[in-house]
Amino acid sequence: MPRMNSDGKPFIIINHRAARAREAWVAVRAELERQHIRFDAHEAREPGDAQARARAAVRAGYRVIAVVGGDGTLSEVAAGFFALDERREPSALPLPINNEAALAVLPGGTGNDFARALQNGRASLAYWTGRLIAYLRSEEAATRAVDMLYGTLKADARSFICLNAATLGIGAEVAGRVAAQAGFLQRLPGETRFAVATLSALARWRNRRVRISVDDETFECETNLVAVVNSAYAGGGMMFSPEAEVDDGLLDVVTACDLNRVQVLRELTRIHSGGHLANPRVSVRRGRRVRIEN
Repeated sequence: MPRMNSDGKPFIIINHRAARAREAWVAVRAELERQHIRFDAHEAREPGDAQARARAAVRAGYRVIAVVGGDGTLSEVAAGFFALDERREPSALPLPINNEAALAVLPGGTGNDFARALQNGRASLAYWTGRLIAYLRSEEAATRAVDMLYGTLKADARSFICLNAATLGIGAEVAGRVAAQAGFLQRLPGETRFAVATLSALARWRNRRVRISVDDETFECETNLVAVVNSAYAGGGMMFSPEAEVDDGLLDVVTACDLNRVQVLRELTRIHSGGHLANPRVSVRRGRRVRIEN
């Protein structure tokens, strides 16, 4: 039986704000049409649009929601699979709208780290498009259940879902700078864009004392780098925790304690290979629940 809604179509969400996603969509659409795959599509043009459209599509009965975009758009659409818009206690885990709905990855972003983690390496857009078509035709039987990161911000009672990683300190600063890049920087490879953003973020480096709880363990340290990761890759190929798995039921919590600016720069040059973990001041803890206070 085809894995689509009652009208026989998947719903595809494209991050229209990203040039790479728009280019990727041209290729994806052409292949879908060549293969005579019917579909509905929406180009998300503002923050929150992709999540709202995904949620509406799941509630409308679509069984496959595909994403043409990067890790940010992918997480935004994944959040749309859950009833985050319904009133509930902030600490309660969100409920899925339809357990039978599936999320399809069509990488078209800067880093595409979650897709890389799923494959244990990079794969082309054509490969992912082919897998989507095979699944829609019931030629590929299996879906894969993966973990997600659900977080709440106590200060303003906001909640969020992401598939890849949540960072505090310099990690969040770098992510914000990458998102704000424009002009020729947007045309650079993802790892280069993240490197440029990292160098500028270092100028604002300042350690903060934080208290971190991972399940039943609590510790404190002076840091400006905390990463809660769900996969081996994040931030344009950075391997915060090389052993992280997307489906092991655990979050990897990476902290770099008591490092100065020079030491941070040194570790950032090694983070794409996981070499930063050789530094005894960098640690990884694993657990199901994480609490961070500053």
